[in-house]
Amino acid sequence: MPTYDYECQECNHQLEAFHAMSAEPLKDCPACGKPALKRLIGTGAGVIFKGSGFYQTDYRSDSYKKSAAADSSKPTAGSKKENKSNPTAKKA
Repeated sequence: MPTYDYECQECNHQLEAFHAMSAEPLKDCPACGKPALKRLIGTGAGVIFKGSGFYQTDYRSDSYKKSAAADSSKPTAGSKKENKSNPTAKKA
């Protein structure tokens, strides 16, 4: 559930409310009691997904990243090689 910022249009009282996205916005100001609350547009919050079920490589240790970088710099078995011994290759 997100946190919403509200401001009263009558007394300028500001507050935060924690409720579901499907809930109706608050209307009555807790300070002056008038139905003049307006929900403000906020910047939101960054979301970090941790745990199983998310990208496995997101939160790897530094030692794992160094090892992966070393492995990626090595040539693989399927890499293209220059074919010097091909008798059917055309020469320019």
